[in-house]
Amino acid sequence: MEIRDEFIPAEEFAAVLSRVPQVCVEVVLESEGGVLLAHRTNEPARGEWFWPGGRLYKGEELDDAARRVAREELGIEVTVEGRVGVYSHFWDASRIDGVDSRHTVNVVFRVSQVDPDAAIELDEQHDDYRFVTGEEDGLHEYVREYLVDMRLREDGD
Repeated sequence: MEIRDEFIPAEEFAAVLSRVPQVCVEVVLESEGGVLLAHRTNEPARGEWFWPGGRLYKGEELDDAARRVAREELGIEVTVEGRVGVYSHFWDASRIDGVDSRHTVNVVFRVSQVDPDAAIELDEQHDDYRFVTGEEDGLHEYVREYLVDMRLREDGD
């Protein structure tokens, strides 16, 4: 199947998002310093430290989407190490005009850098990044959930 990644007109995209969940792929980049979180500059989760991620294109394989997300949002090539899990997120905000909330179904992958010395170059959706070990306070509830499932944190608190 051909991958369909073309732009969807805003009004049409808003109509879809107001009625159905959006399938997304997220990447958890692991290194010796922990796992990478990026500081988001847009909704949903503006101002939060979260995983890089984005929508799955029609016809795109999940592993390919994970590698694309890392390339587009972090500027690096990655190896997919495995799947963390599949999650459902509910957001009270959206960056799409006419859509006041979002429901995403998130397929989350553990990844590692192909070249550990390659510099991370963030896209416009993020303005900073950091590596966390899982014990930090103040992490978003969805981030804590992944960390528990990855056994990097004891509980969801």
